[in-house]
Amino acid sequence: MSQPPEGAVELMTLDELTKRVGMSVRNVRFYTTKGLVPPPIRRGRRGYYSSEHLVRLELVRELQAHGFTLAAIEGYMARIPHDASPETIALHRTLLAPWMADMPETVTRKELDRRAGRRLDDEDLRTLNALGIVFPTKQGRFQVAVAHLSVGVALLDLGLPQEAALAAQKVFTAHGQAIAEELTDLFKEQVWPAYKEQGISAEQVREMVERFKPVSVAALVAAYETAVDEMKRETVARRAR
Repeated sequence: MSQPPEGAVELMTLDELTKRVGMSVRNVRFYTTKGLVPPPIRRGRRGYYSSEHLVRLELVRELQAHGFTLAAIEGYMARIPHDASPETIALHRTLLAPWMADMPETVTRKELDRRAGRRLDDEDLRTLNALGIVFPTKQGRFQVAVAHLSVGVALLDLGLPQEAALAAQKVFTAHGQAIAEELTDLFKEQVWPAYKEQGISAEQVREMVERFKPVSVAALVAAYETAVDEMKRETVARRAR
């Protein structure tokens, strides 16, 4: 990595930056003109880039991978303070990282049936679509949340009506969104400041979040089971009275 004589911050040339972040020179310059990353640091006639440029570009790439439009990316990046540290920006990327072990895949109808373990008719596909598991795309292909497909097929085999599937999905989505927002706020307001005081690196925070994912999922399942059991006890008690 190149390091000009002036200043104590480790700097990169444009070529070094593009290799690190996996972007073209053209894209880096485009995002700079859009204000998504700061201008290069000038040392005489040459421009250099720091870790701040790197983590901001990595965050832009993460947002693109999640399907954000350019306007949405600009809006997201605008909410990050200009003086945010590379560690803080890396935290944003960590929180964006997908929680599902398997990302959605695009498959043919034949492959979809094979993974489902049986032939899926049009009504099955509509129900799986209502559950947010299978989505038709162009040219007769389907985008599938592979990790959830077996659960969706099991619900089909139980004869779950499409209307009930859609209503259940709305409940899951509403409560899932609320939980996600509250846990994210909790992390930003209580966990992250405490880690910053301890001098924990962004990589250590990322590792902690990865370990927290299965714990949080297990805790949500346990809380749901406890709530259902409590509801059944209350129902029995009311009938007894």
